[in-house]
Amino acid sequence: MSSLARLSVAGAMVPSSDWFLYGFVRKEAVVSSQIEGTQATLKDVLNYEATDQADRPDDVQEVCNYVDALTYARREIARPKGLPLSTRLLCQAHKRLMTGVRGRDKQPGEIRRSQNWLGGTRPGRAVFVPPPPDAVGESMAALERWMHSDDPLPPLIKAGLAHVQFETIHPFLDGNGRVGRLLITLLVEHWGLLDAPLLYLSLAFKRHQQLYYQKLSAVRTDGAWEGWVTFFLECVRESADDGVAVARRLFIRINRDREAVANHDSATVTAIRLFDQLPRHPIVTLPLAIELLTTTKPTALKAIKTLQNAGVLRETSGKQRDRVYAYHEYLQVLTKDTQ
Repeated sequence: MSSLARLSVAGAMVPSSDWFLYGFVRKEAVVSSQIEGTQATLKDVLNYEATDQADRPDDVQEVCNYVDALTYARREIARPKGLPLSTRLLCQAHKRLMTGVRGRDKQPGEIRRSQNWLGGTRPGRAVFVPPPPDAVGESMAALERWMHSDDPLPPLIKAGLAHVQFETIHPFLDGNGRVGRLLITLLVEHWGLLDAPLLYLSLAFKRHQQLYYQKLSAVRTDGAWEGWVTFFLECVRESADDGVAVARRLFIRINRDREAVANHDSATVTAIRLFDQLPRHPIVTLPLAIELLTTTKPTALKAIKTLQNAGVLRETSGKQRDRVYAYHEYLQVLTKDTQ
């Protein structure tokens, strides 16, 4: 809880929460997807968002779907007449997660109607067999009732328990791991532990991936709830502390570079305005700069040149046309552990 509080303060200390929120949400999306086998990196995703081009288009789309699913779920929970945190909401998030990617033929957005299993070629040889399909609906209903109950356990522990229970029910034919980790993000915010999804918990799960699976399995086979909770809380602390350290480095980087831009001989108001857009668009193109600044091509190009001369932007495409510019030093900090 202390680590989460420090992360919350780090997010609140900057002029705009978008400085970290944009990158941290995508970092969680990338790493959660990597746990399931995708190869897309954070730079792949940011480059795609800026240029609509990707070396691994299918993997990048999976990550973008995760961001879309999280954005949708948070918006629904926040809307006065939106869906509450519920099975129905998770189904809608799952539908968005699986749109046009691997698993799109496995009933996106629907509770499974057939048996699934983990590991092995059939249930009899499987590492784990979740509940039969006719028990999934009531199992999810029970989980939903518990999440909204007055259980006196601390909310952070409840978030960890909800995750392992969701993973054990395995209500979808595909995508359960990502939706289960997304559930943690939603619960942490819903229960007021953070005001925004700044915790990229999947990074700690990925660092300790075998132990992550072992602890989940031990709950099912041995009732080892305490072992799972201990592991979960250690991952929360590790991820929160990592987020604080990254936020601090990004904050220092941004302030240092903004000063360099402002003091540069060719500094203009437009160049400073473009710089202030970089935390949400750390990879930019000329058309994107024109759109962000609502200005002309020559003015946007001059702003880009100023940021290049100030050592902030680097041209990364090597092309004479359709050039791509990256806020390199910022990306070096943000993308650590996502390659």
